[in-house]
Amino acid sequence: MLLLFTITAHGWAQYNITGTVREKNSGQALSGASVGIVGQYLGTVSNPSGEFILKNIKQGSYTLKVTYVGYSDFTKEIELDKDLSLTIELEKRTILQDEVIISATRAAENEPSTFTNVDKQEISSINFGQDLPYLLSSTPSVVVSSDAGNGIGYTSMRIRGTDISRINVTMNGVPVNDAESQSVFWVDLPDFASSVDNVQIQRGVGTSTNGAAAFGASINFQTTKLNPSAYADYNLSYGSFNTWKNTLSAGTGLLAGHWAVDVRLSKLNSEGYIERAASDLKSMFISGGYYGEKTIVKAIITSGKEKTYQAWNGVPKDSLKTNRRYNPFTYENQTDNYQQDNYQLLASQEIGKHFLINAAAHYTYGRGYYEEFEEYSPFASYGLPDVINGIDTLTAADLVRQKWMNNHFYGATFSGTYDNKKNLKIIVGGAGNQYSGDHFGDIIRCNYLNITEHPYRWHENNTKKNEFNIFTKVNLTIKKKVFLYADLQYRTVKFVLDGIDSKLRDVSQTHIFHFFNPKLGVTYNINDRHSMYLALALSNREPNGNNFADADPAGPAPVRENMFNTELGYTFSSKYVTASCNGYFMYYHDQLVLTGEINDVGYAIMSNVPRSYRAGIELSGAARLFKRLTWELNAGFSQNKIINFTEFVDDWDNGGQIQNQLGNTNIAFSPAITAVNDFTYNFKEHFNISLISRYVSRQYIDNTSDKARSLDPFFVSDLLMEYSFKLGPIKEIRVSLMLNNIFNEKYENNAWVYRYYYNGAYNIMDGYFPQAGINFMTGLKVRL
Repeated sequence: MLLLFTITAHGWAQYNITGTVREKNSGQALSGASVGIVGQYLGTVSNPSGEFILKNIKQGSYTLKVTYVGYSDFTKEIELDKDLSLTIELEKRTILQDEVIISATRAAENEPSTFTNVDKQEISSINFGQDLPYLLSSTPSVVVSSDAGNGIGYTSMRIRGTDISRINVTMNGVPVNDAESQSVFWVDLPDFASSVDNVQIQRGVGTSTNGAAAFGASINFQTTKLNPSAYADYNLSYGSFNTWKNTLSAGTGLLAGHWAVDVRLSKLNSEGYIERAASDLKSMFISGGYYGEKTIVKAIITSGKEKTYQAWNGVPKDSLKTNRRYNPFTYENQTDNYQQDNYQLLASQEIGKHFLINAAAHYTYGRGYYEEFEEYSPFASYGLPDVINGIDTLTAADLVRQKWMNNHFYGATFSGTYDNKKNLKIIVGGAGNQYSGDHFGDIIRCNYLNITEHPYRWHENNTKKNEFNIFTKVNLTIKKKVFLYADLQYRTVKFVLDGIDSKLRDVSQTHIFHFFNPKLGVTYNINDRHSMYLALALSNREPNGNNFADADPAGPAPVRENMFNTELGYTFSSKYVTASCNGYFMYYHDQLVLTGEINDVGYAIMSNVPRSYRAGIELSGAARLFKRLTWELNAGFSQNKIINFTEFVDDWDNGGQIQNQLGNTNIAFSPAITAVNDFTYNFKEHFNISLISRYVSRQYIDNTSDKARSLDPFFVSDLLMEYSFKLGPIKEIRVSLMLNNIFNEKYENNAWVYRYYYNGAYNIMDGYFPQAGINFMTGLKVRL
């Protein structure tokens, strides 16, 4: 019995791994090095003395891995049958690594910020051609939608109920958001995911970055990093709705020890789930750079060209049961056509052991139009006189028109970092950007106008926007466990609008803003498994171009929005389990929302509401249930309220609008619950199967909290299977299958509604966006 007890106790014995991480040549302690066990959730970071500890690990064989920016990764096979003490020496890499390019705008591990990192492998495994919002839809508090119903073409995303115009998006630290609308049109970046190495999503205000203010989240993309070996990839996808994706990628590897070039070409076509919601998409990515021991100079060109048939109006609610795929547009060229080219020149330079300088110059050129058929459109709407046709006077006619955009966005970003590698890190950064956008409309076809050679231009206007920001971030470590963080940003914006809009209104105006955005926080590492953080932040945001242009001249002009954000979080990690919980409170002053108010020509406008808030709890975790089975889960629970909301409903009988005081209401498109569940089973080393389920609770279409104008909750599950192997000189062949919506759930995840009174009756016009039922995508990847 005693022998049995001894054997059992030995089998359940737990040991500690302690050690010190140092630079190999100088012996200097490295603070902040990541230390973990491969294939396990247990991990930690070294303290200012370079020391670390991993506690309570069961006896067995493991692979220890240590990483630190600018140094080669360290791995060591260990046999753990007693406490282990190690001295780990990291070698400085002979060339500077791409991570330094985005270091100034990313949240680091010990910084008090709520964030999720997504790596290249996670993106690649589900990249069958859908837009990036769909590839990020499993991250916390994310809800996505697609006009075409299958995630290709025009797509959108919300984080914590916040739409993309309030989410800051950067590529290598360079702003991606359209400067005028502050939105991101993912359709202009087709298959950009194939050139993304990693993504960080910061929820809440996050850290200071470049571009539009983050009012709910920020998304930071890093593009393809240096691959030291030459490669060539071919990716082919095919699936439902005659969807095809062809992607060819190649890289030279490191040439002459310093040079590298990467290229990608993509072609994407889909007929869409919705009738005639077809997409024809092309894109290109070219990256070339010099990599030295302390220097990186890198040029990047991305280009995307899209032609999509319009499905913007959605499906009327009364058609959802009879024809969920209905598209009201039937004109053969009711299309959107746009090309966007982006150029970046990036440079990073290390100076000594403690200083790093980053700089970037960028230029984005976008141009295109959408064409539409207008039935019996009044001549007066285009500044045209009535037409005398014999004895008849025509006041309107069928016509075809195009609305054009031609815009330029250029500027520079910079940052300087001092890191003493012990307990102090200081970053000073910022950006200066300028935008110029031309908008004009042409009538290209009308039986009663003489426009056979030259179209008739009925409106033209221009928007200019200048922006400058500068920030300082300070990280201070106290007693090896407490990390203090301060982040102060000054930002100034100048908007100048000039010209006539499509409703023949003079929208000329100028607006100047000055913002101060402070952020403070603290992280406390209780021990190697438990940590907590608290962050307080203030953010200010200017109205976008449409808010200014659409405002009623007789009413109040839109003013800046202000948001105070509190984030409180806790994380836990062990060998088999990692978990986090964070609570947040986002209090808005003068948030711009739709109230039903209209301007002088009947367009809906955004109005400032004095008080509103979002408050919630987000949970996420992962567990290794068995040797081959892992479970990942995240969920968000929130309240999203406008305080003392007043709605406006058009009165066509008497003119004007009817006002209703509704008290506290739910903010539109802000579900109280979101959840994602992912079970992955690894049958063999190269064969995985995943069941991914998503739940989104009820969403209100407007801000009135009326259930009659809401989207029903939905629960959707996808099944992903992957098998990879090597064959002769081919480095990897990967075959994959994605079955989407395997239970054929009928659901809508976006909609719009317009309400009015006419002839004494209450009326509604609306459009819902149904998503595809069960459908599939297959993929083949070959890497040479």
